[in-house]
Amino acid sequence: MKDQDESPSTGRETRATRRLVLVLGDQLDPAAAVFDDFDSRHDAIWMAEVRAESEQVWSGKPRIAVFLSAMRHFRDAQRKLGRTVIYSEIDAPGNTHTLAGELARAIAEFRPQQLVMTEPGEWRVNEAIAAAASAAGVPLEVLPDRHFFCSRADFAAHAVGRKALRMEFFYREMRRRHRVLLDPAGEPEGGQWNFDHDNRGSFSRAGPAAEGLRPPRLTPPDATTRTVLALVEKLFPQHPGELAEFAWPVTPEDARAALDDFLAHRLPRFGEFQDAMWTEEPWLFHARISAALNLKLLNPREVVAAAEEAYRAGRAPLASVEGFIRQILGWREYVRGIYWHFMPDYGRLNALGAEGRLPKFYWTGECEMNCLRQSIGQTLRHGYAHHIQRLMVTGLYSLLLGVRPQETHEWYLAVYVDAVEWVELPNTLGMSQYGDGGIMASKPYAATGKYIQRMSNYCAGCRFDPAKATGEDACPFTTLYWDFLLRHEPLLAKNQRMALQVKNLTRLSPAERARIGAQAAAIKANDGAPAPPPQRGWLKL
Repeated sequence: MKDQDESPSTGRETRATRRLVLVLGDQLDPAAAVFDDFDSRHDAIWMAEVRAESEQVWSGKPRIAVFLSAMRHFRDAQRKLGRTVIYSEIDAPGNTHTLAGELARAIAEFRPQQLVMTEPGEWRVNEAIAAAASAAGVPLEVLPDRHFFCSRADFAAHAVGRKALRMEFFYREMRRRHRVLLDPAGEPEGGQWNFDHDNRGSFSRAGPAAEGLRPPRLTPPDATTRTVLALVEKLFPQHPGELAEFAWPVTPEDARAALDDFLAHRLPRFGEFQDAMWTEEPWLFHARISAALNLKLLNPREVVAAAEEAYRAGRAPLASVEGFIRQILGWREYVRGIYWHFMPDYGRLNALGAEGRLPKFYWTGECEMNCLRQSIGQTLRHGYAHHIQRLMVTGLYSLLLGVRPQETHEWYLAVYVDAVEWVELPNTLGMSQYGDGGIMASKPYAATGKYIQRMSNYCAGCRFDPAKATGEDACPFTTLYWDFLLRHEPLLAKNQRMALQVKNLTRLSPAERARIGAQAAAIKANDGAPAPPPQRGWLKL
């Protein structure tokens, strides 16, 4: 192609480009370092929608739609600034449907002198882009992602000399470094770093409405989003999930509006009820901003500062604000540090030797257990479940069942709108499945069905009794909990934090152990689901 030919992908005359600025789907940050010296006369932005990124795991429709809609809105905003955006739409003729393939096409067409990008959020993508640049013989500069409070280098320095990398100590370091929720003497507000003990409330029988719950502000799909929703239904008809209720923020303006709505109406009660669950209430007192944060539509510094200001102004109690800030300044930054510090080996860890398959009902929500039906059902409808539903319902069941942690990880990466691997993999494989053997969590998060009963109304009306481990009405969580302890007793006995739980095994007679093992085996043989109750009725002669 000659230098002055017109490019069908951009509508401009093609010429050798100084720099091609690569923007991935989770890098929609107009303040990123890659734009610091952007010159609209000589530089261009490259973005690509490709099927491989939706099929590398069997991505749910809400997740696909969030990424595509947010990317198209970012593209349009950049073009309004007068910048050239080389953009591959997913249904465009000639799309190779891989990031490497689309980048190779752009390099061949625009002949950039240099490629520049922000650090990707996934090891696999980083390797693919680097390989494509190398194959084309074009230098690639990778800039730190300053969206985060803590750089990869800072986390590596934090890790030096530590036998264990616990979030609590990292969190305190971050609070001091960034002067968040400190008193004039530089000590934590309220005299303690962590108010977790104040934030474990559950709802009364009257439910969340009695606590003043106000539904979150939803974002009605605009024309761009409606086009994307139709496209996802057309291109990915067999993928899991639903789009009828899609209402996620896909622009910085909508993301900020969602944050403001949370600060005004739900932050004051967030702390107390952040772990609670309730039937047919997917949002409760949560913020609904994790996807916007992870796609970089919202700056975490802005979020933390706004939450702290709410406390200083007396609009929200300290326990709620601290609990919310800990999720962003502490947990979110910590899991990113863990991911990049231990990858790529981290993704292959399987400390408990779990090799089971994920039950098929995780993809359909068709399950007799109400807690799983509720948590998976809302996941498929909205691409969302809050942290306790993920950790102590879907994740707990997978752990107790003995599912291979990589398979559980792939499900989480596929179905949640906020899932980018740097944040999802450590949370799933490490925290939820204990696949890393204690790098993140000091013990497995194992519990019976009574935990779910205490934190929700899911057990009301369910035929399973969380107090029973065996019998027709035994809760599968409770059966599998005791089976989990029995299977891993030698390993767990070495863990001081599991001492009391392991000690309780001494209460089980050999016959009880055998009954638990047999009932657990029957559940596993039935694709992770309990056997249906026997049919009782009149004998017909």
